[in-house]
Amino acid sequence: MAKSPKRFIVLGLGSFGTALAQRLAKNGCRVTGVDSDEDRVEDLKNVLYEAIVGDVTDRETLKQLLVNQADAVFISLGEQIELSLMSALHCKELGARRIQVKGVTVEHGKILEYLGVERVIFPEAEMAQQLADSMTWPNVLDALTIDTEYSLAEIAVPSSLSGKNLRDADLRRHYGLSVLGVKDHLSGKLTLNPASDFVLTDDQLLLVIGRRDAMNEFQDLK
Repeated sequence: MAKSPKRFIVLGLGSFGTALAQRLAKNGCRVTGVDSDEDRVEDLKNVLYEAIVGDVTDRETLKQLLVNQADAVFISLGEQIELSLMSALHCKELGARRIQVKGVTVEHGKILEYLGVERVIFPEAEMAQQLADSMTWPNVLDALTIDTEYSLAEIAVPSSLSGKNLRDADLRRHYGLSVLGVKDHLSGKLTLNPASDFVLTDDQLLLVIGRRDAMNEFQDLK
């Protein structure tokens, strides 16, 4: 029996909301997009499962959308802080399981967290951080912050480690990093929990986890 697609609701179809809704739809999710602007809705009616003209701050509208049955609700209302808060409050009271909101200011984010939303997103700040990190450490392909101290990152094998096996490289002793997997950059094949005699080459990517300060030190390795 085929698994049912995940159902998401995107409230607000500005540039961020539209990009998010389109990507979720492309990923095979069942997406309902809602906005008060008819033109925005019209542009997405053939892309999303549902594209609805409506007031996303109206409690009755949100109730009819069955926000409590969605896998997650995303709220993106541009610079309209009051409307964003109202929409988040109604979704929370209506039993939405996961609420993620595009933040505008630090204070806006704090209020949203007080309301109990799962995540406050600051797209510009997050993109700027990713860009800065990629320019600072070009051998880091991707990174995920786990908490204030630890990160999970995908890092290109430094040339100085090419030809060595994991036992000799001993990243845990030298850098405090644990290797969870090694991926071939060309084929995309991933080897999880590689053995200690696994030989590294400069066309591989390491999936490592460790303290952020140790990660920074390893990222500078040539």
